[in-house]
Amino acid sequence: MTLTYPEFADIDGPHTVRSVEDERIHRKRMVAIGYRIFGALHWGQLGDGHISARDPEQSDHFWLLDYGIPFRLATVDSLILVSPQGTVAAGGDPESLGSRGPNTAGYNIHSPVLAARPEVVSAAHTHTGYGTPWSAMAQPFAPISQESCRFVFDQALFDDEELEVQSPEAGARIARSLGEANLCILRNHGLLTVGTSVEEAVGLFVLAERVAEVHIKAPNATPISVDGAEIVAQSLGRSTGGFGVFQWLQRDLVPDPSVVG
Repeated sequence: MTLTYPEFADIDGPHTVRSVEDERIHRKRMVAIGYRIFGALHWGQLGDGHISARDPEQSDHFWLLDYGIPFRLATVDSLILVSPQGTVAAGGDPESLGSRGPNTAGYNIHSPVLAARPEVVSAAHTHTGYGTPWSAMAQPFAPISQESCRFVFDQALFDDEELEVQSPEAGARIARSLGEANLCILRNHGLLTVGTSVEEAVGLFVLAERVAEVHIKAPNATPISVDGAEIVAQSLGRSTGGFGVFQWLQRDLVPDPSVVG
């Protein structure tokens, strides 16, 4: 049966209550669609990036795309469940090569970030054409566009030379830098976003990349006032802004949701 997206007026909110199994299925489908959104934007073509979803039952485990699968081909069945030790607890395709395992940096980043933020369901990171150059500036976003106001009061900077994130300890430092924010600019590396839903994390990441583009293209922009930025930030919303962005992205870039299974 072909799946279709509901009309916007019928969309459940970002905190819809579901059974554990239904919530697991929903999160996995959103992760697969999120990877396809990244793929449609030509991100992750070098295997750089990851989107996670905390398992609703085993809350110290999370789902990632099996390593080596192109983002544009992500499906629910191509996701793996990663344990706190970095091993594959479920998923993979035993009919082919089995699981290739998690992206190493993906485990090293997502495991400590999710552990540090119990309310967070998902984190998203990949290397992008504007987020990575802006991160090399080692500066936070300024209120120079409508979208940037969403982040100026909700951002952090990871000012560290650990670019490869070769250990969970490095990821733990990222988590400490992130604090309670939803965006962390990883110096010389790129952007990282988190959310209380997969939709929020992915939507905020795409929004942050657009903000980085404005900063790169308008280096001498005139910022708006703090009061003006606060008004815009409140209208965009801290918890629902990314969720709404995701609704548009999935309909435009993944028009047939049934492709993820």
